Amino acid sequence: MFSKILIANRGEIACRVIDTAKKMGIATVAVYSDADKDALHVRMADEAVHIGPATASQSYLDIEKIVAACKQTGAAAVHPGYGFLSENPAFAERLRQEGIYFIGPPVKSIEAMGDKITSKKIAAEAGVSTVPGHMGLIADAAEAAKIAKSIGYPVMIKASAGGGGKGMRIARSDTDVKEAFERSKSEAAASFGDDRIFIEKYIEEPRHIEIQVLADGQGNCIHLGERECSIQRRNQKVIEEAPSPFLDAQTREKMGAQAVALAKAVNYVSAGTVEFIVDRDRNFYFLEMNTRLQVEHPVTELVTGLDLVEEMIRIADGEALRWSQEDVKLEGWAVEARIYAEDPYRNFLPSTGRLRRYRPPAEEASAHLVVRNDTGVDEGGEISPYYDPMVAKLVTWAPTRIEAIDGLAVALDQFEIEGIGNNIPFLSAVTQQKRFREGLLSTNYIADEFPEGFSGVALDDDTLLTLAALACRASFQLETRGFIEPAPLSSGHVIAERSVLIGDRRWDFSIPKSDESFVLMTDDGQPLLIEDGWQPGASLTATEIDGRTLHVKMDRVTSGFRMRYRGADIVAKVVMPHVADLMRHMLKKTPPDMSQFLLCPMPGQIVRLDVAEGDIVEEGQPLAIVEAMKMENVLRAERKARVAGLKAVAGDVLAVDAVIMEFEAV
Repeated sequence: MFSKILIANRGEIACRVIDTAKKMGIATVAVYSDADKDALHVRMADEAVHIGPATASQSYLDIEKIVAACKQTGAAAVHPGYGFLSENPAFAERLRQEGIYFIGPPVKSIEAMGDKITSKKIAAEAGVSTVPGHMGLIADAAEAAKIAKSIGYPVMIKASAGGGGKGMRIARSDTDVKEAFERSKSEAAASFGDDRIFIEKYIEEPRHIEIQVLADGQGNCIHLGERECSIQRRNQKVIEEAPSPFLDAQTREKMGAQAVALAKAVNYVSAGTVEFIVDRDRNFYFLEMNTRLQVEHPVTELVTGLDLVEEMIRIADGEALRWSQEDVKLEGWAVEARIYAEDPYRNFLPSTGRLRRYRPPAEEASAHLVVRNDTGVDEGGEISPYYDPMVAKLVTWAPTRIEAIDGLAVALDQFEIEGIGNNIPFLSAVTQQKRFREGLLSTNYIADEFPEGFSGVALDDDTLLTLAALACRASFQLETRGFIEPAPLSSGHVIAERSVLIGDRRWDFSIPKSDESFVLMTDDGQPLLIEDGWQPGASLTATEIDGRTLHVKMDRVTSGFRMRYRGADIVAKVVMPHVADLMRHMLKKTPPDMSQFLLCPMPGQIVRLDVAEGDIVEEGQPLAIVEAMKMENVLRAERKARVAGLKAVAGDVLAVDAVIMEFEAV
């Protein structure tokens, strides 16, 4: 077995590999850029080597620097994780030349499957179902439009060397094709150094289902069942699960057999994933093969009991598979939510900054529930604009799908992140949707369910009442402990009366005298028993109200609390009843009108300005392109107007809400 391995990656996957290596008694080497000098993976590893500036092309993508780090530390093998150099055949070949083991597939397998055009041809020859499309190279947008017409709209325009949703666009018309072709080529060149593009038929109401395979160097190959990855945004997976709620045993067997056949056709060795697109009738078509570990591998690990990183290391060391196909049993259900540094209230735009608070839920492993958090950050860490915005992967397992989803919902309630925008409210909202809980998924799910974007969750009356009662209880605790000036107390059998205001809603509570439990009485006489609950200074509470346990994030604000629960973000004001009577007469502050400006929606760099001062722009016309975290975002005009002035130029790096240009009415 290897005595020392180097992890040519960063973030949560580097930490994940280090964790398994330590369990196997293998020493580890981390590499890091300027931006990651204080990162968690650097502190976890036995050794760490600095490899250059923050820009990935000068650090994590620099093959010679990784090779030099191996030589410097004596690392016998390299685990590439995913992304960066994980599917780069030149990297694997360079390591081979230096006598360093690559913990992944052979070079020829990477080459065959890494090019989407070549891989589809090989898949077809191996008897794998493929999507209709044009696999040849495409010269320009005009040729792309001609090909798209021959295939039939809608089509998917994709980067041949792409992955992670980059370089992918759906086109439903000739106009769409021209812009999509340009954006896909540009993103592909920036992300992969390869701007080749191909086109295939876009399957309506598709599901994204993938098969995990494991193969050794002795010709043995098995599959580990499927993962459902249909909840996606911008072709980037958001929630994954294993197994799929859609597949039956017969379809699973067919997909598994085709995945194994493809792996054998390219003499595959190591862990890999064969991705399929599945239509409403369970017809499935080969999408691509990822010749690396997948981000969503934890759900497969939890339903099979295998450690895929350990299996990769053992296979790279020359061991035969320890499992046969008959040994693979799928037990229970696992669900994974990707937690991203992005603002769901601003169309999921990237967010950067320092993690002022980072407190994940406690990990758990029992016969009824597993809670696992794969992460590469900790409190005080920095989310930079240079790399992927994923902060963590929160995974739960339970005997049934609904129990796993409910476990995930509670774990999301308990996950505290402050300092950056994050998508936890959105993930929480999805776990409560009827359609998701019933397993009625497709890759269009987010577009269908959130056509106007995400603006929070409207809680039901019972939940709002419960949160109002919790706010009332917490405010009274502060008063009685002397944290705030106490309000006048009532007499008789009631010691206090308070009103709670949430938005336009109002609840009036009275607090009866009691020596044992804390009880609130609503204005209609309903008693609410509150047990345990919030303590002064706590940012998270686990409170039981009339037998219902809620995990609520709570922060003090003027006259009340900011409360976050199941995707809702509310402010509860706790005041005396006569104050509540007066508050309805107060004027509401009107936000300033910024409609005459184009604001930068995220921290990013101006790639291009498409208009000049004095130009007349029409609704929907492209105005500028902003790149953030390797994704290009086209900013468009909301209405007809004249460009009164440009406040930025191409190349400028802007903060959120920085002014790019100003308009005036036509």
